[in-house]
Amino acid sequence: MKRSPLRVALPWLLLVVVGVAAAALRFGLIESSAIGQLCSSHHGPWWCSVRTTLVLGFLHNIYGVTALVGAALALLSRRRVLAWLAAALGVFALLLYGAETGALALLIGSLRLLRLQAGPRGAPTEQHRHGQQQVQAQP
Repeated sequence: MKRSPLRVALPWLLLVVVGVAAAALRFGLIESSAIGQLCSSHHGPWWCSVRTTLVLGFLHNIYGVTALVGAALALLSRRRVLAWLAAALGVFALLLYGAETGALALLIGSLRLLRLQAGPRGAPTEQHRHGQQQVQAQP
């Protein structure tokens, strides 16, 4: 049974969406000096607490650790959603100042997702395996 190209490409397109959203958070909300000055006053808008939470998240490396936990779950499981989640958390951590851990989680999640998308026929260990390994007598 052949899968549609959209179904195969959808997880990768969603990873791009996660990357764009993380970049928008980083450059629009965290690094903006105007927003930083606005939030430093005592009467800042409600979303200044969201900004503070995001900053505390990367200061304490929460995004990187979460991405590595997701990568470990992706390696232990055969579920595509966990592989995608590891890659998405890796992209998020990578863009929010957790370059080393985010890159590792992105790599592990992407490779695991590729492997699971390939199915059992694409696995190198399964390609040349025969059902009943019998030794034949020499001719």
